[in-house]
Amino acid sequence: MALNVRQAAGSLMVVGLSGTELSGLERAWLKLVRPGGTILFRRNIVDAAQTRLLLDEITSFSSPRALRCVDLEGGTVDRLRDALAPMPAAQLVARADAIPTRSQKARANGAPRSMAHQHGTLIAQSVRAFGFNATLAPVLDLALQDSMQVMGTRSTGSNADEVVAFARPFLAGLAEQGVAGCGKHFPGLGGGTKDSHFDTPEVERTWGELWEQDIAPYRALRDELPMVMVNHAAYPRTKGKDLPATASSFWIHEVLRKQVGYRGLIFSDDMEMGGILKFLPMEEAAVAAIRAGMDMIEICHSAELILRAYEALIAEAERSSAFRALLLKRAQEAAKKRARIVPAQAAKALTAKQYEALRAKVRAFHEKVLALAGDTAPDSAGSKLKPVVETA
Repeated sequence: MALNVRQAAGSLMVVGLSGTELSGLERAWLKLVRPGGTILFRRNIVDAAQTRLLLDEITSFSSPRALRCVDLEGGTVDRLRDALAPMPAAQLVARADAIPTRSQKARANGAPRSMAHQHGTLIAQSVRAFGFNATLAPVLDLALQDSMQVMGTRSTGSNADEVVAFARPFLAGLAEQGVAGCGKHFPGLGGGTKDSHFDTPEVERTWGELWEQDIAPYRALRDELPMVMVNHAAYPRTKGKDLPATASSFWIHEVLRKQVGYRGLIFSDDMEMGGILKFLPMEEAAVAAIRAGMDMIEICHSAELILRAYEALIAEAERSSAFRALLLKRAQEAAKKRARIVPAQAAKALTAKQYEALRAKVRAFHEKVLALAGDTAPDSAGSKLKPVVETA
């Protein structure tokens, strides 16, 4: 079906809401924008039944095959921890997987099932139970000293081989349950010292270091990643210079699409973050992101900023015939990509018995990971690391 400019602009947006049910104002702008997806946070989630009703209503105002996203990595980024049970941090799961004497379940063919695969499976089952079809995980950033205080236990390895060893079975676990994963944060935040929620990190790594190390997981997993999230960092020692990656055609088009050869859905980090808004106003940032090659932009909270981005895309399409053609083409491509990675219908709701069984499985897995890995690193409970900001 051919889209007009307004439909195309809205379909390239993933939006957040303010509470546990829609306000009249939110219903009004959702009907106008008809976004291509939504993302919910702990502020939106009470329990599975409430969340499914909220998602169903949002989706009724959305573009076809809309993304229903949640951040569930485990550890410090776990939007379902209060409504279901805490999921262990990915770094601890990777550590447990590295222990050769760990207890393993066997697949039907006799091969061992990794803890990372179990992690992906449980996360997928959890998000499906709440009505989501995508989780913004796994993190593919390297666990380097520079970013340790920012990333905490979100990163799973200090080199690409370790990151891929976790991410590949994790993604398989998601895929087997019909949930789309998202590798993040391209081209890599391992060398960053600033939190992009507040500032634009300047990652002082060379092109050679980035290509051989930080980008290597994306090259290895390019055909297994349904989505890739691009970050707001700048890389001054590369051709990207001081422009945040989310607004950079060098990083999105030249590197990710052409050199890596990625053909999946390219997704921005939250465009409300200081990492991009301190560099460009929302109107310019939204247009720059789409022009640079982004498939969809994410705006996680502010209705004002969502509408400013929406109107900016339309205004630029009315001003520039080239941008109009690009916007329409991008909307068609993004719709096809969403149709490939998310099911037409949400998963069926669990019975009360099934839900409690899932809660017990998550708790047991968490305890098993802690027992195998040792609770020597900060985890989802009691972490002394700076918590991840809720709205990103």
